[in-house]
Amino acid sequence: MPATHRTCLLIGAPIDSGQRRPGCLMGPAAFRVAGLTAALESLGHPVRDLGDLAPDAVEPTTCDNPAVHHLTETMGWTAALRRAGAQAMAEGMPIFMGGDHSLSLGSVAGVAEHAQAAGRPLFVLWLDAHSDFHTPGTTESGNLHGTPVAYAAGQPFAPFPPFPAPVPPANICLFGIRSVDRAEHAALLANDIVPHDMRTLDEQGVTAPLRAFLDRVAAAEGMLHVSLDVDFLDPAIAPAVGTTVPGGTTFREAHLVMEMLHDSGLVTSLDLVELNPFLDERGRTAHLMVDLVASLMGRKVFDRPTRSYRGQG
Repeated sequence: MPATHRTCLLIGAPIDSGQRRPGCLMGPAAFRVAGLTAALESLGHPVRDLGDLAPDAVEPTTCDNPAVHHLTETMGWTAALRRAGAQAMAEGMPIFMGGDHSLSLGSVAGVAEHAQAAGRPLFVLWLDAHSDFHTPGTTESGNLHGTPVAYAAGQPFAPFPPFPAPVPPANICLFGIRSVDRAEHAALLANDIVPHDMRTLDEQGVTAPLRAFLDRVAAAEGMLHVSLDVDFLDPAIAPAVGTTVPGGTTFREAHLVMEMLHDSGLVTSLDLVELNPFLDERGRTAHLMVDLVASLMGRKVFDRPTRSYRGQG
């Protein structure tokens, strides 16, 4: 169903437990201040802001890997987001405002649960500098924001509950990747997941590989979850992220991706993650992320307002 026909449900998830640099918990508030609701409503979309979630209370849990930190808290967030995501999918298009990328452990699980109940395949477009294909057992940093794709793909993920309806490798598109650990690379190859890294995008442009993926989603009558990490963008235009990797997508490349997604009419849910307002420059990254969501939801390039950051207060 085209995005223009869906109510947008904003779900805040102020998560900081998936990594070690504080600040992402301010992300949902920053998206609101940057005008996400107004941008969506200006395009004719009904918006319901469901406020910020809190993590479920779960029993204290340990992991065999001593590097993993904030495990119990992250599992609580995952449970809360899974439940909220499944419910929101039945009511409209959820937009999950993070928070670090461990948010997607729960958001994708909730979406997958809904897709399974609806009898439709789920596809995942991962817009990120990183492949996020570690598991709690393989991560050396212990940062669980680097694990959601492995969870969604059904990799061994104790002590988390099994992922509902794991997403087949062919249904996962890693796009804009430019930082992959050796262990992750080996695991991706073992699972037949081929990242579309920045060399691929440099050689082919963003259009050809993205269109090929979207054609497969359409042919399968699938549901499409998009997970947009701030570090998908080049840090020169989006500095408000704790995991900067040079060589990301440009302003125009990112907007082209969003415009193609809108034209496809396939997107059914969206993550906005890793925005750290403490690292931003007068709201520059937050405003860019809101502009990208607007492009995803129908704003055309010639509709984009002129903005001067120098005069904003």
